[in-house]
Amino acid sequence: MPTATPIGINEHDLSTVEFNADGLVPAIVQEQGSGQVLMLGWMNEEALRRTLTSGRSWFWSRSRQEYWCKGETSGDRQWVREAYYDCDGDAVLLVVEQEGRGACHTGERTCFYRAFGAPDAPAQ
Repeated sequence: MPTATPIGINEHDLSTVEFNADGLVPAIVQEQGSGQVLMLGWMNEEALRRTLTSGRSWFWSRSRQEYWCKGETSGDRQWVREAYYDCDGDAVLLVVEQEGRGACHTGERTCFYRAFGAPDAPAQ
């Protein structure tokens, strides 16, 4: 079983992150090794702090208005190995070791399993 690897919080780096009007920043989650983008979630400052200090991915649920730690109910946990913020400070990238089936609540490995214009896409 993977173990948590906390990442130190540098207050200067944290202050560089630009949270939107709702106090949130998009967090892209990428699988270590394969580089596959697994999901996108939203973080407020507390969720980002929890992520960095715990070594697990924490998000803010906009619909439920509560924190959630990825995989606590499904067992499909994410173990954060690296964390970055982009040049503008308006997006976060987490590189994770994905445990279990995958990141998507549908059971897919990634949330990005549907392609525009795919032959099996339903016609409108």
